[in-house]
Amino acid sequence: QVQLVESGGGLVQAGGSLRLSCAASGRTFTRYTMGWFRQAPGKEREFVAAIRWVGGNTYYADSVKGRFTISRDYAKSTLYLQMNSLKPEDTAAYYCAASRKYYSDTYSSSDEYDFWGQGTQVTVSS
Repeated sequence: QVQLVESGGGLVQAGGSLRLSCAASGRTFTRYTMGWFRQAPGKEREFVAAIRWVGGNTYYADSVKGRFTISRDYAKSTLYLQMNSLKPEDTAAYYCAASRKYYSDTYSSSDEYDFWGQGTQVTVSS
């Protein structure tokens, strides 16, 4: 089991920045691919970014590429999402997730993840 706790959400103006954190505890953090997803009211949960447990390859949704950066600190067992140039359409609840899947092309499907955090709200005002 892996326990995930997100933090860092809040209200920000368009063009601003936020950094989300996801603290992991439980089983070995290093053996999981980690991802960020988001869900806006009335919409399905969508993939944002992922970072592989081996090699550190990163994957991004087209909508955030060039603006968001995913990273992880193994010593702190923490996952991050640096979000720059935020837009109102980035408003959503953001969730971190952990995947035990050894290989995937992009880790972009929520079905590939085994553990989820409770989410943190990001609101971008125009």
